[in-house]
Amino acid sequence: MNVTVGQKSTRSMTLTHKHVESYAKLTGDYNPLHFDEAFAAGTKFGALVVQGGLTTGLLHALVAMDMPGPGTVFLSQDWKFTAPVLIGDTITATAEVLSVHESKPVCQLGIRITRQTGETVLEGEAWCYTFEGNNGGSI
Repeated sequence: MNVTVGQKSTRSMTLTHKHVESYAKLTGDYNPLHFDEAFAAGTKFGALVVQGGLTTGLLHALVAMDMPGPGTVFLSQDWKFTAPVLIGDTITATAEVLSVHESKPVCQLGIRITRQTGETVLEGEAWCYTFEGNNGGSI
């Protein structure tokens, strides 16, 4: 695992109706907040909201593909949603390495997701483990 404290990585995605529909087919999450415009308009959000799993899914792609990179899995996650993600929003996930374990391929990440306006929609931290090669090491 070649990460250092302070290292950052970002990944962005624009979320569409098609994403929401595909996620619902995979998970069964057909909450009217995601599909019923009249229902969603009557909530404090005022518009259709993307499933939280799509928002956090961007973080899974970031750590598995960008930093720390292939072979990485989450050990734990401690984050909170601070604002809804609406259909059509472009969100950007940022991870920053806060600490690296001395003897294991484990690191702590500071996590933030923002929308195109700069508003934070999710924040927190996560711990990750990176499987290096096929060593099957213990976590």
